[in-house]
Amino acid sequence: MQFRMSSEKGLLLALALWTFCPIGGPGGLNGREPAGPSCQTARFYPIIQVPVKEKNNSNKKRMKRTARSGFFGSIARRIEGFLPFKARNGFNRALYQYLARRVGEHEDLLFWNFGFAGPGSNGGKLPLADSDEKHRYCIQLYDHVASAVDLRGQDVLEVGCGCGGGSSFIMKRHLPRSFTALDQAKEAIEFCNRRYSIPGLSFSCGKAESLPFEKDAFDVVINVESSHGYGSLDHFLKEVQRVLRLNGYFLFTDFRHKDQIDELRGHLESSGFQFLKEEIITPHVLQAMELDHERKMSLLNRKAPRLLFNSLKYWWGTKDSKRYELFSSGEEIYFSYVLQKRNHSGGLSS
Repeated sequence: MQFRMSSEKGLLLALALWTFCPIGGPGGLNGREPAGPSCQTARFYPIIQVPVKEKNNSNKKRMKRTARSGFFGSIARRIEGFLPFKARNGFNRALYQYLARRVGEHEDLLFWNFGFAGPGSNGGKLPLADSDEKHRYCIQLYDHVASAVDLRGQDVLEVGCGCGGGSSFIMKRHLPRSFTALDQAKEAIEFCNRRYSIPGLSFSCGKAESLPFEKDAFDVVINVESSHGYGSLDHFLKEVQRVLRLNGYFLFTDFRHKDQIDELRGHLESSGFQFLKEEIITPHVLQAMELDHERKMSLLNRKAPRLLFNSLKYWWGTKDSKRYELFSSGEEIYFSYVLQKRNHSGGLSS
């Protein structure tokens, strides 16, 4: 089943339906999903805002926070049970495509990750240009990932580049020989090709589970807060193995439910990667959420459609969102891996 939106209004209608249709099993808002392929997908736990009249019958309206109960909860459960996984994941992609369309209007949308803050109350001050300061914590996540190995003179691929903010930063700061950035959102790639003109930096449209590149094409593959939305993690990992050269590095950071971490590690091991470093960075991500909260809320209050307001707070990780709660309670874990491609005999090539 394919979902095609002929206009922004159609897209917003789809997103409105998606707001009533969070991914997951019978648990609903509890942050859990059944084992199997669905545990590799993104999760939404939006709290829907609907206008209702005050009891004093005044003309003013307030926003009532409504979860999966009553009339709207019934709709959510019916839709959730009816739609197949690919259709539900399609609504998730629709939100991503919507934001990709809007990025040309708002410089604040160049980065969409939850961010990373280092030790200390100031979040670990990475030296940045004044124009990059508002993206500090999102940039620091990219710097945390890219600093794991020396990228100078390397051919690097980023899978899931979004609107290119991280790709541009790594190219300028870490000086690889070439940097190829890939994303499945056509609008995002079109924006990147218009915005960035850095020698050695290029952008391509394609899917993570079927990378449009030759075998042994890259020294390093980077994947930042993207894999949780893929249909098949195994297919993605096989593709990373295929395009990496021997001794090449896979720099991988994302989040999963706490019960999925061992399963994720099993996928990485069975894919043939050597573990060089593994780290839980949830505290750093939480600190970034707190420090970046006001900026994100200011943007959402000015620009977010009301119907999508809470879904976007969850998606972007504001301090008062369900996503923040899941991280702070330990229900979800944010991890960072440095992995290396092994040769066919099971060891590293010399």
